[in-house]
Amino acid sequence: MIFFKDSDKMPFEPMIDEDSDFIPLLSAEDEDNMHAEKIPEILSILPLRNTVLFPGVVIPITVGRDKSINLIKDAYKGDKTIGVVTQKNDGIEDPQPEDLHNVGTVAQIIKMLRMPDGNTTVIIQGKKRFRIKEFTQNEPYYKAKTQRFEETRPEKGDEEFQAIVSTLKDTGHTNYSKITTHSYRSWFCFK
Repeated sequence: MIFFKDSDKMPFEPMIDEDSDFIPLLSAEDEDNMHAEKIPEILSILPLRNTVLFPGVVIPITVGRDKSINLIKDAYKGDKTIGVVTQKNDGIEDPQPEDLHNVGTVAQIIKMLRMPDGNTTVIIQGKKRFRIKEFTQNEPYYKAKTQRFEETRPEKGDEEFQAIVSTLKDTGHTNYSKITTHSYRSWFCFK
């Protein structure tokens, strides 16, 4: 076992320095195209525990519930578009409509993978937000009537918004530096 002390050099360099800027996942053109897309009137709804999917973000999801597996299989055979919403309480195994938030994200299934342990993992990308108007189906999985979620966006050149973004970046950098410093002190590797 190898232990690192404060004075030891870590096997990697910090990923963010003071002059770093965040790299957007989407170009401005991609984002405009995404916001211009229409959402389906009815979406199959995939409840998520401990996860919020944002537009433009790509994440892997391990699917374990029978309802969720059936939804993913059907969507993967079709247009690969689903609605993703977060559960209010992640301890509920079989969430009912009242256990789900009413705002979610339209997602595109990019890839479905069957893992060696038998689980199904899907890679999804968030497209745009929607609001659930009413649930129309409970079995074999949820479907709901949806409507576009109107987002307010700052005007280009909005100085107040730019100040908020700058403050968030500074706060993120400060917190990252604290975590990195703490990690240097407690870092260990197994050989």
